[in-house]
Amino acid sequence: MPLHFSTKAGTLVTLQESLVSARIAALLSFTVKDWQLGGQACLRDVQGQVGAGPWIVRSSCLREDSAQGSCAGAFLSVPGVDEAGLVSAVEQVIASYGEAHPADEVLIQPMLNNVVRAGVAFSHDPNTCAPYRLVNWSQGSDTASVTGGMGGRLWQQAANSKVPPPPDIAPVITLLEELLGLFDGTPVDCEFAVTREAGDDVLWLLQARQLILSAPAQSPATQAARLDSIQRKVARGMQPHPFLMGQRTVYGVMPDWNPAEIIGIRPKPLALSLYRDLVTDSIWAYQRHNYGYRNLRSFPLMPHFFGLPYIDVRLSFNSFIPADLDEGLAGRLVDYYIDRLLAEPTLHDKVEFEIVFSCYTLDLSQRLERLASAGFLEHELEAISTSLRKLTNRIVHPKDGLWRADANKLDMLSARREELLASNADPLERIYWLLEDAKRYGTLPFAGLARAGFVAVQMLRSLVTVGVFSEADYDGFMAGVSTVSGQLARDRATLDKTTFLARYGHLRPGTYDILSPRYDEAPELYFDWTQRPAVPEPAKPFSLTLPQMRAIVKQLEEHGLQPDPVGLLDFLQAGIELRELAKFHFTRNLSDALALIVEVGAQHGIGREELAYCDISVFKELHVAAVDPKDVLLRSIEQGKARYEETLKISLPPVITRPEDVWSFEWPETAPNFITQKQVTAPVAGSDDRERLAGAIVCIPNADPGFDWLFAYPIAGLITAWGGANSHMAIRAGELGLPAVIGAGEVLYRRWSTAQRLHVNCSGRWVEILS
Repeated sequence: MPLHFSTKAGTLVTLQESLVSARIAALLSFTVKDWQLGGQACLRDVQGQVGAGPWIVRSSCLREDSAQGSCAGAFLSVPGVDEAGLVSAVEQVIASYGEAHPADEVLIQPMLNNVVRAGVAFSHDPNTCAPYRLVNWSQGSDTASVTGGMGGRLWQQAANSKVPPPPDIAPVITLLEELLGLFDGTPVDCEFAVTREAGDDVLWLLQARQLILSAPAQSPATQAARLDSIQRKVARGMQPHPFLMGQRTVYGVMPDWNPAEIIGIRPKPLALSLYRDLVTDSIWAYQRHNYGYRNLRSFPLMPHFFGLPYIDVRLSFNSFIPADLDEGLAGRLVDYYIDRLLAEPTLHDKVEFEIVFSCYTLDLSQRLERLASAGFLEHELEAISTSLRKLTNRIVHPKDGLWRADANKLDMLSARREELLASNADPLERIYWLLEDAKRYGTLPFAGLARAGFVAVQMLRSLVTVGVFSEADYDGFMAGVSTVSGQLARDRATLDKTTFLARYGHLRPGTYDILSPRYDEAPELYFDWTQRPAVPEPAKPFSLTLPQMRAIVKQLEEHGLQPDPVGLLDFLQAGIELRELAKFHFTRNLSDALALIVEVGAQHGIGREELAYCDISVFKELHVAAVDPKDVLLRSIEQGKARYEETLKISLPPVITRPEDVWSFEWPETAPNFITQKQVTAPVAGSDDRERLAGAIVCIPNADPGFDWLFAYPIAGLITAWGGANSHMAIRAGELGLPAVIGAGEVLYRRWSTAQRLHVNCSGRWVEILS
């Protein structure tokens, strides 16, 4: 007969005689009614039933651990109680129930000694409702650190995983499996502790309750079939390829064109297909080849695993190799890059700054010492340096720099858009040409200008490394940069609503997400129009000192770089500013196309919520073919919904280093990017809590330019889950001198965004939870 969950105390009593894989400490429980009728009688034989103190007095309320909800943490437990404090502790626990029911219980157990680790474990992932075993634990004697939100390590494995978990938590996985068996497969949530006794670890079950899921649990067999398909795909991708350097690959959500930052971990099908069409299927490779790197045309950069997008890192690393570099050397370089990422996966959002040598910088010789340590010979380092110098000079040349031609294309994009929208072209034709132009005159030059932006930031950092600039100079230069986003904040303070929205109305958080309203579709959602913000103080223009000017002249001559100091600073400023301007222009085409897609859907009675599931290729087909539009759209939506249902059931690590990772992995704590040298202490707010934004550290999921509306509020700091050191929000925070943590990663972001108050120290590179 299967067991049934009851109260916290009742479930532990039921399990005491059945459980094999863990111990349950002795316990005494009584009801509130019993206590009210005679408290001393309830405690008469505590030592006889539970053993000598100290004890922990725990809640066991009827509102806890029910089939409707766990109410985890809602009621009090009092640890370390001695005999003198026992009555008071019981009264405190009962008082925490509020209006106590007579059948509510109080549970008393001995405090465990020599605790070496403790945590919580789930049989199913509450986010996906799939049978992933999740174990969140911390080392040490504090049994409440994980349940209290203090973090710890997090292991995840699929139900049928053959990959062994870490030895420390393997017994916890066994415990979960036993509990599932005892409760007839009902999803379970438990708390555990491990003590050290005579040199051996002993596992204790502290609590077991039904895990409440938002949807029916997925079967292990269905999960296994899906993960097996992903594993085979990953294994194929990790084989040598005849047209690629490098013996294997790695998949990541943040390297290079970082999908986690731009479209999210689980984008809807329309957003995913748009990003592929506009950037990652071909545009990315065309422009990189144009800038002097290896030809990777026809290689899609972003595979997806049932809708979860990843970057093929071997492809990315190949595309950063100068085209004129010897093939044998190029192959060894790609393998070195991949080995370095495997050794330090926390660098997956910093590959261009920490792993790849993609341009010439003033500190390149120091940086190349890492290659010398890895066995590269002196003449090979010289060949790499020469190729990078030649490539970089083509980009930064004061007159003929490649970025100049790309900047000119932006005017062409705007002119063609105005001409198209003024024509009598029908909506389908407009969608087609808005997106085609977005590629040719938008994302293609943007890819080039983004490359120039990366070169600019790396060159700027190298000025600090070689001692020409201080960190304060770096921050001062970034603060003097004038981006579109900076202009947005100034215009919000000076322009009327109509003029402001005519200029910026196409922006939206989640640039590729049709479900995210544009600024001009929901202006009240983003801005408080009843009051005008203060005009931001103009940034102080950065200026070189005469000694710095001389030092730069000397550096440029020594390194064979073409611009003079003024030309170099012009490039540095233009590289950073034009990258943001290009994004602003091509997203207008994209946003207008999304608005027209909504219009086409409305003609056929299909709302934007449904359209989010279709593939962008449908609209190309409707433009070129005589077909039934509604039928084609509905079929695409149906397929997209089915696929997205599968997307929602899958959880994968941010970096996949081997095929087995799709079954079992530990969630990594990433190394966030800290912007500015400032620090701030402030309350935490989400972007949707507009009333609390002023003076708050605001948490947003990604570094998307559509969140620029936040800067119309006097926020104190910024934290994003995803985003790189050179992402839009990193540039924006540097421009504003705003302390920011960009790309915290899922584990740290979850911890910090749920806190009430934080201290962020950017120069010290740490964040402290204050409450």
